[in-house]
Amino acid sequence: MELKGCGTALATPFRNGKVDFEAYRTLVKRQVEAGIHFLVPLGSTAETPCLENDEKCELLRITRELCPDRPIVAGVGTNSPAATIRNIRMLEPSGPDAWLVVVPYYNKPTQQGIYEYFSAIAASTDKGIVAYNVPGRTGTNMTAETTIRVAKIPGVIAVKEASGNLEQIRQIVEGRPEGFKVLSGNDDQTFPIMAFGGDGIISVASNIAPVQMVELVESLQAGDIEKARLVDARLAPLYEACFVESNPIPAKAGLSSLGLCTPEMRLPLTEAVSSTFDAMNRVIVDLGI
Repeated sequence: MELKGCGTALATPFRNGKVDFEAYRTLVKRQVEAGIHFLVPLGSTAETPCLENDEKCELLRITRELCPDRPIVAGVGTNSPAATIRNIRMLEPSGPDAWLVVVPYYNKPTQQGIYEYFSAIAASTDKGIVAYNVPGRTGTNMTAETTIRVAKIPGVIAVKEASGNLEQIRQIVEGRPEGFKVLSGNDDQTFPIMAFGGDGIISVASNIAPVQMVELVESLQAGDIEKARLVDARLAPLYEACFVESNPIPAKAGLSSLGLCTPEMRLPLTEAVSSTFDAMNRVIVDLGI
Protein backbone atom coordinates (compact mmCIF):
# COMPACT_ATOMS: atom_id res chain seq x y z
CA MET A 1 0.00 0.00 0.00
CA GLU A 2 1.32 3.40 -1.01
CA LEU A 3 0.28 6.02 1.49
CA LYS A 4 0.55 9.48 0.00
CA GLY A 5 -1.47 12.59 -0.76
CA CYS A 6 -4.05 14.13 1.55
CA GLY A 7 -5.60 12.07 4.31
CA THR A 8 -8.22 13.47 6.66
CA ALA A 9 -7.97 12.93 10.41
CA LEU A 10 -11.72 12.47 10.82
CA ALA A 11 -13.67 14.15 13.62
CA THR A 12 -16.29 12.19 15.58
CA PRO A 13 -19.69 13.91 15.76
CA PHE A 14 -21.76 13.68 18.93
CA ARG A 15 -25.39 14.42 19.73
CA ASN A 16 -26.75 14.43 23.28
CA GLY A 17 -23.71 12.57 24.58
CA LYS A 18 -23.78 9.78 21.99
CA VAL A 19 -21.86 9.29 18.76
CA ASP A 20 -23.98 10.59 15.89
CA PHE A 21 -23.35 7.80 13.40
CA GLU A 22 -25.61 9.31 10.73
CA ALA A 23 -23.68 12.58 10.85
CA TYR A 24 -20.45 10.57 10.68
CA ARG A 25 -21.69 8.86 7.52
CA THR A 26 -22.28 12.29 6.01
CA LEU A 27 -18.76 13.40 6.93
CA VAL A 28 -17.16 10.32 5.37
CA LYS A 29 -19.23 10.56 2.18
CA ARG A 30 -18.24 14.22 1.83
CA GLN A 31 -14.56 13.30 2.06
CA VAL A 32 -14.85 10.53 -0.51
CA GLU A 33 -16.78 12.77 -2.93
CA ALA A 34 -14.10 15.46 -2.55
CA GLY A 35 -11.48 13.01 -3.83
CA ILE A 36 -9.58 12.58 -0.57
CA HIS A 37 -6.67 10.16 -0.98
CA PHE A 38 -7.02 8.28 2.32
CA LEU A 39 -8.86 8.52 5.63
CA VAL A 40 -7.65 8.42 9.23
CA PRO A 41 -10.39 7.61 11.75
CA LEU A 42 -9.80 7.22 15.49
CA GLY A 43 -6.93 9.66 15.83
CA SER A 44 -6.68 12.53 18.28
CA THR A 45 -9.02 14.61 16.07
CA ALA A 46 -11.62 11.87 16.67
CA GLU A 47 -11.44 12.34 20.48
CA THR A 48 -10.54 8.65 20.60
CA PRO A 49 -9.42 8.63 24.27
CA CYS A 50 -13.06 9.34 25.16
CA LEU A 51 -14.65 6.77 22.83
CA GLU A 52 -15.93 3.41 24.02
CA ASN A 53 -14.69 0.26 22.32
CA ASP A 54 -18.01 -0.46 20.61
CA GLU A 55 -18.08 3.10 19.27
CA LYS A 56 -14.56 2.72 17.85
CA CYS A 57 -15.49 -0.51 16.09
CA GLU A 58 -18.65 0.97 14.56
CA LEU A 59 -16.88 4.15 13.40
CA LEU A 60 -14.20 2.11 11.68
CA ARG A 61 -16.77 -0.26 10.16
CA ILE A 62 -18.70 2.68 8.68
CA THR A 63 -15.49 4.22 7.33
CA ARG A 64 -14.59 0.98 5.55
CA GLU A 65 -18.12 0.54 4.20
CA LEU A 66 -18.23 4.03 2.69
CA CYS A 67 -14.60 4.11 1.58
CA PRO A 68 -13.91 0.70 0.02
CA ASP A 69 -11.41 1.81 -2.61
CA ARG A 70 -8.75 3.85 -0.83
CA PRO A 71 -6.54 3.40 2.23
CA ILE A 72 -7.84 3.67 5.78
CA VAL A 73 -5.36 4.21 8.60
CA ALA A 74 -6.96 3.58 12.00
CA GLY A 75 -5.60 5.12 15.18
CA VAL A 76 -4.71 2.51 17.82
CA GLY A 77 -1.80 4.01 19.74
CA THR A 78 -1.57 4.16 23.52
CA ASN A 79 1.31 4.47 25.97
CA SER A 80 1.21 0.71 26.67
CA PRO A 81 2.29 -1.85 24.05
CA ALA A 82 -0.16 -4.40 25.43
CA ALA A 83 -3.06 -1.94 25.17
CA THR A 84 -2.06 -0.89 21.65
CA ILE A 85 -1.94 -4.53 20.55
CA ARG A 86 -5.36 -5.13 22.13
CA ASN A 87 -6.71 -2.22 20.07
CA ILE A 88 -5.26 -3.77 16.92
CA ARG A 89 -6.88 -7.12 17.68
CA MET A 90 -10.21 -5.45 18.41
CA LEU A 91 -10.27 -3.32 15.24
CA GLU A 92 -8.72 -5.78 12.80
CA PRO A 93 -12.10 -7.30 11.74
CA SER A 94 -13.25 -3.88 10.50
CA GLY A 95 -10.68 -3.99 7.73
CA PRO A 96 -8.30 -1.02 7.98
CA ASP A 97 -5.22 -1.02 5.78
CA ALA A 98 -2.75 0.33 8.34
CA TRP A 99 -2.45 1.50 11.94
CA LEU A 100 -1.59 4.98 13.22
CA VAL A 101 0.55 4.52 16.34
CA VAL A 102 1.56 7.55 18.38
CA VAL A 103 4.86 7.83 20.23
CA PRO A 104 4.00 6.76 23.81
CA TYR A 105 2.77 9.71 25.86
CA TYR A 106 3.16 10.42 29.60
CA ASN A 107 5.77 7.68 30.12
CA LYS A 108 8.52 9.87 28.53
CA PRO A 109 10.45 6.95 26.98
CA THR A 110 14.05 7.19 25.85
CA GLN A 111 14.84 7.03 22.14
CA GLN A 112 15.73 3.36 22.58
CA GLY A 113 12.40 2.79 24.32
CA ILE A 114 10.57 4.40 21.40
CA TYR A 115 12.41 2.14 18.95
CA GLU A 116 11.65 -1.00 20.92
CA TYR A 117 8.00 0.03 21.34
CA PHE A 118 7.51 0.32 17.57
CA SER A 119 9.39 -2.94 17.04
CA ALA A 120 6.96 -4.73 19.38
CA ILE A 121 3.88 -3.22 17.73
CA ALA A 122 5.07 -3.97 14.20
CA ALA A 123 5.80 -7.58 15.16
CA SER A 124 2.20 -8.01 16.36
CA THR A 125 0.45 -7.32 13.04
CA ASP A 126 0.78 -7.91 9.32
CA LYS A 127 -0.64 -4.46 8.51
CA GLY A 128 1.52 -1.39 8.03
CA ILE A 129 2.39 0.95 10.90
CA VAL A 130 2.37 4.74 10.58
CA ALA A 131 4.42 6.16 13.44
CA TYR A 132 3.08 9.45 14.78
CA ASN A 133 5.46 11.98 16.27
CA VAL A 134 3.60 14.80 18.05
CA PRO A 135 5.71 16.00 20.99
CA GLY A 136 3.26 18.79 21.79
CA ARG A 137 0.81 16.10 22.91
CA THR A 138 3.12 13.30 24.03
CA GLY A 139 5.86 15.22 25.84
CA THR A 140 8.57 13.30 23.93
CA ASN A 141 10.14 14.02 20.53
CA MET A 142 11.13 11.10 18.32
CA THR A 143 14.37 12.40 16.79
CA ALA A 144 15.28 12.15 13.12
CA GLU A 145 17.88 9.48 13.95
CA THR A 146 15.31 7.37 15.81
CA THR A 147 12.69 7.86 13.09
CA ILE A 148 15.11 6.58 10.46
CA ARG A 149 15.85 3.55 12.67
CA VAL A 150 12.12 2.96 13.15
CA ALA A 151 11.62 3.29 9.38
CA LYS A 152 13.83 0.22 8.89
CA ILE A 153 11.61 -1.98 11.10
CA PRO A 154 9.70 -4.40 8.83
CA GLY A 155 6.09 -3.25 8.60
CA VAL A 156 6.66 0.41 9.50
CA ILE A 157 5.63 2.22 6.32
CA ALA A 158 5.40 5.91 7.18
CA VAL A 159 5.69 8.65 9.76
CA LYS A 160 3.19 11.39 10.53
CA GLU A 161 5.56 14.16 11.60
CA ALA A 162 4.02 16.88 13.75
CA SER A 163 7.10 18.04 15.63
CA GLY A 164 6.98 21.34 13.74
CA ASN A 165 10.76 21.11 13.28
CA LEU A 166 11.33 21.43 9.53
CA GLU A 167 15.05 20.70 9.79
CA GLN A 168 14.32 17.46 11.64
CA ILE A 169 11.74 16.49 9.02
CA ARG A 170 14.17 17.32 6.18
CA GLN A 171 16.72 14.97 7.76
CA ILE A 172 14.11 12.21 7.85
CA VAL A 173 13.19 12.76 4.19
CA GLU A 174 16.84 12.66 3.17
CA GLY A 175 17.80 9.68 5.36
CA ARG A 176 14.75 7.40 5.06
CA PRO A 177 14.89 3.97 3.42
CA GLU A 178 13.33 3.53 0.00
CA GLY A 179 9.54 3.33 0.07
CA PHE A 180 9.12 4.92 3.51
CA LYS A 181 6.64 7.81 3.42
CA VAL A 182 6.91 11.10 5.30
CA LEU A 183 3.56 12.79 5.96
CA SER A 184 3.14 16.21 7.51
CA GLY A 185 1.13 16.29 10.71
CA ASN A 186 0.67 20.06 10.55
CA ASP A 187 -1.48 21.62 7.84
CA ASP A 188 0.58 24.78 7.71
CA GLN A 189 3.73 22.78 6.91
CA THR A 190 2.28 20.73 4.05
CA PHE A 191 3.76 23.04 1.42
CA PRO A 192 7.38 23.10 2.65
CA ILE A 193 7.47 19.41 3.60
CA MET A 194 6.15 18.26 0.23
CA ALA A 195 8.35 20.79 -1.57
CA PHE A 196 11.49 19.13 -0.15
CA GLY A 197 10.30 15.60 -0.83
CA GLY A 198 7.61 14.67 1.67
CA ASP A 199 4.66 12.60 0.52
CA GLY A 200 1.55 14.32 1.87
CA ILE A 201 -0.44 15.36 4.90
CA ILE A 202 -2.71 13.89 7.53
CA SER A 203 -4.92 16.93 7.78
CA VAL A 204 -7.28 18.55 10.25
CA ALA A 205 -8.16 21.39 7.86
CA SER A 206 -9.52 18.94 5.28
CA ASN A 207 -12.42 18.21 7.64
CA ILE A 208 -13.60 21.68 6.64
CA ALA A 209 -12.07 22.13 3.17
CA PRO A 210 -11.39 18.71 1.60
CA VAL A 211 -11.60 19.93 -2.00
CA GLN A 212 -9.10 22.71 -1.39
CA MET A 213 -6.67 20.50 0.54
CA VAL A 214 -6.78 17.89 -2.23
CA GLU A 215 -6.10 20.67 -4.74
CA LEU A 216 -3.08 21.83 -2.72
CA VAL A 217 -1.57 18.37 -2.44
CA GLU A 218 -2.22 17.41 -6.05
CA SER A 219 -0.64 20.67 -7.23
CA LEU A 220 2.46 19.85 -5.22
CA GLN A 221 2.51 16.27 -6.52
CA ALA A 222 2.34 17.63 -10.08
CA GLY A 223 5.16 20.07 -9.43
CA ASP A 224 2.93 23.10 -10.00
CA ILE A 225 4.54 25.15 -7.25
CA GLU A 226 2.98 28.47 -8.21
CA LYS A 227 -0.56 27.09 -8.12
CA ALA A 228 0.21 25.31 -4.83
CA ARG A 229 1.56 28.54 -3.37
CA LEU A 230 -1.67 30.37 -4.22
CA VAL A 231 -3.88 27.61 -2.78
CA ASP A 232 -1.74 27.41 0.35
CA ALA A 233 -2.00 31.18 0.87
CA ARG A 234 -5.80 31.01 0.59
CA LEU A 235 -5.89 28.18 3.13
CA ALA A 236 -3.54 29.82 5.65
CA PRO A 237 -6.36 31.48 7.66
CA LEU A 238 -8.08 28.09 7.93
CA TYR A 239 -4.90 26.47 9.24
CA GLU A 240 -4.73 29.16 11.93
CA ALA A 241 -8.43 28.94 12.79
CA CYS A 242 -8.22 25.16 13.26
CA PHE A 243 -5.89 25.64 16.23
CA VAL A 244 -7.14 28.72 18.06
CA GLU A 245 -8.37 26.20 20.64
CA SER A 246 -7.31 22.61 21.21
CA ASN A 247 -7.95 20.36 18.22
CA PRO A 248 -10.67 19.32 17.33
CA ILE A 249 -12.71 22.05 19.06
CA PRO A 250 -12.41 24.53 16.16
CA ALA A 251 -12.92 21.83 13.51
CA LYS A 252 -16.15 20.78 15.21
CA ALA A 253 -17.24 24.43 15.27
CA GLY A 254 -16.60 24.70 11.55
CA LEU A 255 -18.45 21.47 10.76
CA SER A 256 -21.34 22.76 12.85
CA SER A 257 -21.39 26.02 10.91
CA LEU A 258 -21.59 23.97 7.71
CA GLY A 259 -24.60 22.10 9.12
CA LEU A 260 -22.77 18.77 9.13
CA CYS A 261 -22.84 17.99 12.86
CA THR A 262 -23.22 19.59 16.27
CA PRO A 263 -20.25 21.34 17.92
CA GLU A 264 -20.61 18.97 20.89
CA MET A 265 -17.43 17.62 22.51
CA ARG A 266 -16.73 15.04 25.18
CA LEU A 267 -15.05 16.14 28.39
CA PRO A 268 -12.36 17.10 29.12
CA LEU A 269 -12.78 19.06 25.86
CA THR A 270 -15.55 21.67 25.75
CA GLU A 271 -17.44 23.37 22.94
CA ALA A 272 -15.85 26.25 21.05
CA VAL A 273 -16.14 29.79 22.37
CA SER A 274 -17.88 32.41 20.24
CA SER A 275 -14.64 33.88 18.87
CA THR A 276 -13.71 30.46 17.48
CA PHE A 277 -17.05 30.20 15.68
CA ASP A 278 -16.45 33.70 14.30
CA ALA A 279 -13.00 32.76 13.01
CA MET A 280 -14.24 29.55 11.39
CA ASN A 281 -17.23 31.31 9.83
CA ARG A 282 -14.95 33.93 8.27
CA VAL A 283 -12.69 31.36 6.63
CA ILE A 284 -15.64 29.26 5.43
CA VAL A 285 -17.10 32.34 3.70
CA ASP A 286 -13.74 33.43 2.29
CA LEU A 287 -13.07 29.95 0.85
CA GLY A 288 -16.56 29.72 -0.60
CA ILE A 289 -17.32 26.40 1.08
